[in-house]
Amino acid sequence: VLSLCCEACKKVIFHVPSELEADTLVGRVDLKECLQSAEFISSSNENFKILEDGSVYTTSAVSLSAEKKTFTILLKDIQEHVQKKIHVSLVEEEKKTQKTRHARDTVLKRTKRRWGPIPSVMIENSLGPFPLQIQQVQSDTAQNYTIYYSASGPGIDQDPKGLFYIERETGNIFATRAVDREQYPSFQIICFATTPDGYSPEIPLVHTIRIEDDNDNAPYFTQDLFEFSVPENSKPGIVVGKVTAEDRDEPYTLHTTLKYRIVSQNPPVTPAFSLHGDTGVIAVLLPQLDRELVSSYTLLVEVRDMAGQPFGLCTTGTAVIRIEDTNDNAPCFKQTQYETRVEENRVNVEILRVSVVDLDEPGSPGSGAVYEIIRGNDDRSFEITTDKNTNEGILCVVKGLDYESAKQRILVIAVNNEAPYMLAPHSQQLSQSTSSVTVHILDVDEGPVFKPCHLRLDVKECEEIGTSIGKYLAEDPETGNSEGICYRIPPGQCNWISIDEKSGEVRTIKVLDRDVGEMRQGQCNITVLAIDRNGKTGTGTIQVVIQPGNKNYPRITKTDYIMCRDRKPICLTAQDGDESPYSTPFVYRITDRSLASMWKITRHNDNSVYLSPKGDTPFGIYNIPVSVIDNGGKVGENLVKVNLCDCVTPTECDGGPRSYSNGNVTLGVWAILAMILGSLLLLLILITICGCCGSGVMHRHVTDDCANHNLIISNTEAPGEEVMDHNVIPLQNTNDQGGYGIKTGDQQTFEMVKGRGHTLESVKGGGHQTLGSVKEGGGQPMMDTCRYSYSEWHNFTHPRLGEKVHLCRQDEEQKHSEDYLLSYNYEGKGSLAGSVGCCSDQHEEEALDFLDQLEPKFRTLAETCVKR
Repeated sequence: VLSLCCEACKKVIFHVPSELEADTLVGRVDLKECLQSAEFISSSNENFKILEDGSVYTTSAVSLSAEKKTFTILLKDIQEHVQKKIHVSLVEEEKKTQKTRHARDTVLKRTKRRWGPIPSVMIENSLGPFPLQIQQVQSDTAQNYTIYYSASGPGIDQDPKGLFYIERETGNIFATRAVDREQYPSFQIICFATTPDGYSPEIPLVHTIRIEDDNDNAPYFTQDLFEFSVPENSKPGIVVGKVTAEDRDEPYTLHTTLKYRIVSQNPPVTPAFSLHGDTGVIAVLLPQLDRELVSSYTLLVEVRDMAGQPFGLCTTGTAVIRIEDTNDNAPCFKQTQYETRVEENRVNVEILRVSVVDLDEPGSPGSGAVYEIIRGNDDRSFEITTDKNTNEGILCVVKGLDYESAKQRILVIAVNNEAPYMLAPHSQQLSQSTSSVTVHILDVDEGPVFKPCHLRLDVKECEEIGTSIGKYLAEDPETGNSEGICYRIPPGQCNWISIDEKSGEVRTIKVLDRDVGEMRQGQCNITVLAIDRNGKTGTGTIQVVIQPGNKNYPRITKTDYIMCRDRKPICLTAQDGDESPYSTPFVYRITDRSLASMWKITRHNDNSVYLSPKGDTPFGIYNIPVSVIDNGGKVGENLVKVNLCDCVTPTECDGGPRSYSNGNVTLGVWAILAMILGSLLLLLILITICGCCGSGVMHRHVTDDCANHNLIISNTEAPGEEVMDHNVIPLQNTNDQGGYGIKTGDQQTFEMVKGRGHTLESVKGGGHQTLGSVKEGGGQPMMDTCRYSYSEWHNFTHPRLGEKVHLCRQDEEQKHSEDYLLSYNYEGKGSLAGSVGCCSDQHEEEALDFLDQLEPKFRTLAETCVKR
């Protein structure tokens, strides 16, 4: 490489062969001399790449077609905004000898025996002498060319710098000082072989220098102090814990093969534990560990490398093993007999403390005492508990003692531990410790005592004032009678009852009602005092409980109803403010005989019934007296108003209803007016139908909704077809096109035979309106007053038409189908004359006066259609 310092950023010349293979080192450029802080390095020629150390490599095969080839290396410092260029020229090297570059190619293909040596080894902490040769690298191309060797990487030009160097002419690698393997276990350096003119016949060699370990580190424990615990009386072999140590020397060598052992034990008694030499696991060795004798052990343990050989390095550590207490000792009373005194009738008072001795660890469940009275406390007058601070037993009186009944009580107390006993191997069963306590009862002058101390008195609701509800008496314990005792109720309590001062009789002083104020709770506790001649007092409690009574009448919640022509039963529901058994079930009756013959009551549940008319009860308003009797026999009279109206929905009868009086039904003004309007409406429907049968001038469309196939238009002039199927029923067609309806089972479908006939579905929804839609304002003006909806016509005509069709299908002679199944043959083209129908002589749309004469017959037809 020819590179001048002053021209480093101007021009660099490399002498190379005319043919370069891919990934061939061309040479190196000193980039830092050109730009010290280059952050971006690039080449203007994609056939070359530049590494960070300045090495220039080919990315693909390059041939020097001319005598020289040039490209530019671009260096950038993004932070300082500095940019520099290096111009590189490749010049074909001259042939100095007969050995051409072709001979070099043959050499490169031979096996490199010395350019790739095995990794070098250097002893850690070597004593020298330095510089110390550790390896030599040599290229086979040195036989043909003058080769100079160089290296870079950690230990040479990277930290730790100056540790290694390579001789330029020989390729010998030397170390300049000792190395610590724990800090630098190995080095990887890159070796280069170049000719004096900068050509590299060899690719850079990555050479590894491994530092061989020296046993210069002693093992050490991971903890300064190991602490373990094990229950006393544990069996031999039970694992206590594990001590662990580490060594910084090279793993998986003798330098890190550790051995453990116990150096000493404190206290120096029989060895109690064993230590596994390889794993450091401590286990129980002594058959019996007794905490009461030795509570803890301190072990001095040693760890040594080199598999425990004497010349290995070692370290010692400490392990403390605490013996955990188990309940292997029973508590024992300090005294076997105790005596104490207590006054009669004293309660919740401490009379004696007893103590025990337990060898187990204080404060643990194994030493915690649990006392119990095992004899002499059948009436539960005494109770013994444990003082957690002192572990003593506290004997108390919880029920008053009677000197007259017994002058002394003898108790037997036993003690146990909170935790169950855990006996040592081959030990005897522990016995329970007991102690007897004699309690002397002292006689005192007592006050009167109520018997019972708590009395319950039940009072029926709404009882009269002054009603006697019972007696509450007290006795003198000394005499056993009630003489000379006065009774009194202290103030400040619920003011429901009074007690006679001498007799103790209890009476009510107000009407007790569970629905009033403080009585809603239904009960009250009242304290009563009893005072003897000496002024001694005793107390008792009366619990007054108000029992529910039958004070409310059952009543029907809703009494005003409207019943339409469907005569759906009315549900009557009654309520009663009383509680069971004075409420449900209710019994309903109609008290008026004449109305009872027209209306009936049917049971629904305990508090509801159904009210419905009998037979053909006339329309009108009925005031029906209904009596409701509760379970207690109390009768509530109710008047139910029912408007039996000729309507479809109850809202239609909000106007003028019919009245009912004395069993006769009369029609009101509004009912008569409704009948007249209905007749006029039917008349308009007839006029509309006749208009559809007229000449071609009249094109009013009357749908089949009102008649539901009873009024059939038969002025079809189009060619007819022979109908052979008995299941086919001709339907009217509003567009003068033929169509047939086919009934199969409960479903009805329609097949169009000619033209653009409409199916039933299309008639219902495609351009034609039903009577229901006409009522809502969407139909023809003359049909706005149509009274009956499509659903009503359909419900009336559908079952009858179905019956006819069924008969037609069953009759082989087709006698029943003469009026329904009509055959039409083709009659040729229609004439210019209009349809010959019942209304064909009406040439003007308004000339419909003749329909006035049809009113009586049409009314009969309407009455027949609406008959249920």
